[in-house]
Amino acid sequence: MSQSPTRPTRVTAQQLALRHLRQLISDGVLKPDDRIRQEQLATELGCSVIPVREALKTLEAEGQIRYIPHRGYHVTRLSLAELKETYLIRRLLEDEIVRIAAPRLAEDDFEHLDRLMDAMESASSTGDVATMIESNRDLHFHIFEVAGQPRMVDFIRMLWQATDSYRALYYGDEVARDRVDHEHRSIVEALRTGDVDRAVAELERHRSHAVAALEERLAE
Repeated sequence: MSQSPTRPTRVTAQQLALRHLRQLISDGVLKPDDRIRQEQLATELGCSVIPVREALKTLEAEGQIRYIPHRGYHVTRLSLAELKETYLIRRLLEDEIVRIAAPRLAEDDFEHLDRLMDAMESASSTGDVATMIESNRDLHFHIFEVAGQPRMVDFIRMLWQATDSYRALYYGDEVARDRVDHEHRSIVEALRTGDVDRAVAELERHRSHAVAALEERLAE
């Protein structure tokens, strides 16, 4: 007896609104302290305000946005202490998950990472920050997901989302983009040769440079 074809999962208006808002934040279109105009977003998406409002509540629970009475929703601005704490927790989780993932990385994984680094460097050379951010995320999370620890990956993803609005600030600087490209090559090469300790050290240097650059921007 033939099986009926699997029906495609329908994306709800709330999921669409949530995806759109995440993209606006991660691409730097919405920056820290920016007000989020619900009616304008609803018009852009061709839906009512209700799914937009539900998406905003999800982002508020994650800490990416905050509600200010009489002023509406705004993209969260982290203090320097909050930013550093977020990166500290990332270090604890990411170092461990990379150690788990390292022996599981196969040649096809490295070929995929090479393609992502090529895409990121191409975007970097033209100042295409949005593509660079997307390729950067794909590269890191491909390594994380090889570990086969989905709950750890979910925690790490939540921490990344908390600082999404700052990533565009960092990649907006050409010197930072060049440094990131070099750091990615160093991390992947260490993993390719099986030098896990070096890969973890390079990853920590990678995060530290981001924190230092953002600290300087926040001071401004």
